[in-house]
Amino acid sequence: MNRHQQHLLHLSYVRTLILFVVCVALMIAIPELQLKPDLWMTGLCLMAMVLLNLMTYLRLHSTWPVLDAEFFAQLCADVVIYAALLFQFGGASNPFVFVLLIPLIISATTLPKRFTLFMAMIVAAIYTSLMFNHLPLLDFSASHQHTLVMLFQQHISGLWISFLLTVGVISIYVVQMRNALIERDQQLSQERERSIQDRQLLTLATLAAGTAHELRTPLSSLKVVLSDLQKEHPELEEDLSLMQEQVDLCNQKLHQMAKDASSGKTHHLPIDQFLSKLLSAWQLMRPDARYLFSAYTGDAPLIESSMMLQQAFINLLNNAADASQKPVEIAIAEVDAECIKISLRDHGPGLTPDQLANLGKPFFYTKGGLGIGLYLTVTSLASQEGEVRLFNHPEGGTLTEIKLPVCKQMSKPDE
Repeated sequence: MNRHQQHLLHLSYVRTLILFVVCVALMIAIPELQLKPDLWMTGLCLMAMVLLNLMTYLRLHSTWPVLDAEFFAQLCADVVIYAALLFQFGGASNPFVFVLLIPLIISATTLPKRFTLFMAMIVAAIYTSLMFNHLPLLDFSASHQHTLVMLFQQHISGLWISFLLTVGVISIYVVQMRNALIERDQQLSQERERSIQDRQLLTLATLAAGTAHELRTPLSSLKVVLSDLQKEHPELEEDLSLMQEQVDLCNQKLHQMAKDASSGKTHHLPIDQFLSKLLSAWQLMRPDARYLFSAYTGDAPLIESSMMLQQAFINLLNNAADASQKPVEIAIAEVDAECIKISLRDHGPGLTPDQLANLGKPFFYTKGGLGIGLYLTVTSLASQEGEVRLFNHPEGGTLTEIKLPVCKQMSKPDE
């Protein structure tokens, strides 16, 4: 809903309130003051307000944006209807004549200057015309004797009701407009923050691509050196084989990252299979880390696996492993038709209030590092409609909850 669509919605509320007050006032004033209005003209004016509100309701369900000229035309229609009603009930002498100011106030707070000036001229011209051209509010024939005091009291009462109506309408509209402005400012702030984060991610992506390209040469050299060392030092076969596997894993990740980046393809995997492969690769990278994985016993749903998602989990696993020497507890906490919740728990010191408040912000870290691991994790999960939350566990340590959407596509898992 764009800006003027919100204004048009609020205008329909104001119009409904005025229609209600006018109907109640006519029901009271006609028998009380023995008025004899033209019922056809009065009914047509009231029906025009109802039809205008119905048209506005249908217009609000359209996808086309509301332009300044259209919103101004709606205000002009209100002014014409109010003028037609005032013409039948005393014109400018009617205490409800101030209702003509409501479209002007709305125009002044929502439309450009030229529309407000035009509306001011229309309202001034109509008010001036109603001073000289109108039907009398009261019939001063012999059968209708009204004292001056009675007429003055009735006029004051009408002014009081008109004042309350104007105050209520203006207050309602201004409050709605203020809320709309606050909401728009919040949206602009969120878009500005998202734009800053996108620029930071683009910078990181550019640096990562350059670093990945530069790492290929030293990794190839390291692989050759490790091969030579295995031949020269057979007593170090176990350690050198582990290093060789780690180098191969790094090369594989670089190739896979380049492939995924160029194709943008994701793979559908059952969640338990995804975690098993991920933990095997992570154990190779972190042979000193320990974990306890509680396998899921039911039918494991499919998720969309990608290099970004794998790296997001590895970042979280590394953080948990760095927090404590005790095994990291990993479990599929909850599964339903829409999402999967996975929990990681470490037995470290937990998080301070300051850390909890700033987690996920770029370049904020709780340990030595660049301060971008958790930020990239949050961003990667958000790109796949997932999320991550961190809590202090009641029994100590940190509890990390990862939420992933279930893949809706009913297909066989990708090998």
